[in-house]
Amino acid sequence: MTAARLALFDLDHTLLPLDSDYQWADFLARTGRAGDPDEARARNEDLMARYNRGELTAEQSAEFMLGLLAAHTPFDLAAWHEEYMAEVIRPSISLAAVRLVQDHLHAGDLCAVVTATNHFVTAPIARAFGVPHLIATVPEYVAGRYTGRIAGTPSFKEGKVVRVHEWLRDMGLDLADFSETFFYSDSINDVPLLDVVSRPVATNPSPALRDIAQTRGWQVLELFAHMEDAKS
Repeated sequence: MTAARLALFDLDHTLLPLDSDYQWADFLARTGRAGDPDEARARNEDLMARYNRGELTAEQSAEFMLGLLAAHTPFDLAAWHEEYMAEVIRPSISLAAVRLVQDHLHAGDLCAVVTATNHFVTAPIARAFGVPHLIATVPEYVAGRYTGRIAGTPSFKEGKVVRVHEWLRDMGLDLADFSETFFYSDSINDVPLLDVVSRPVATNPSPALRDIAQTRGWQVLELFAHMEDAKS
């Protein structure tokens, strides 16, 4: 028996109030693990600016982000990721985001995180939220090392739609099999997947996505408003 509903969650600036890819690169730079730290920070900032404008390609991101994985052994990367989780990610996980995920899980919905950020960075984060499935960009791994290249279709823009269909097909399912399909996202880059679900939810939306949501009558959800109130 399949779940009656499907709930998909973007990760960065949706379940998290930060970008896990950007923060991982920043973490490596400031801990001396990303080559020239000033150059790494400059490239990181440029990629984020292009992403926010909707101009970044998966290949442009991979050249830098997956190159950081290729430069080190999996043993070292795993140890550093544990530090990163403790220092950066876990303190940023909000109760509101956890409750959103738990509400869907407790309802028996089929749940997955669908993110452009690579699988190495995001797998422990998805586990921290208790989400059982992860659709992420897959970094190629050959002979015990990351190569710096993408394996398969990147989970980015239209690629997210492709990857979700592939994932469901592998389970013998289709979007039409669910009574409701949710996708929570903050980004204009996710409009392709928001367009194909029955319940698109603009979550902590960027200004560009907020405009689209208002025009199309999509639900708008502010998960982190209480965090901003606490700072003021």
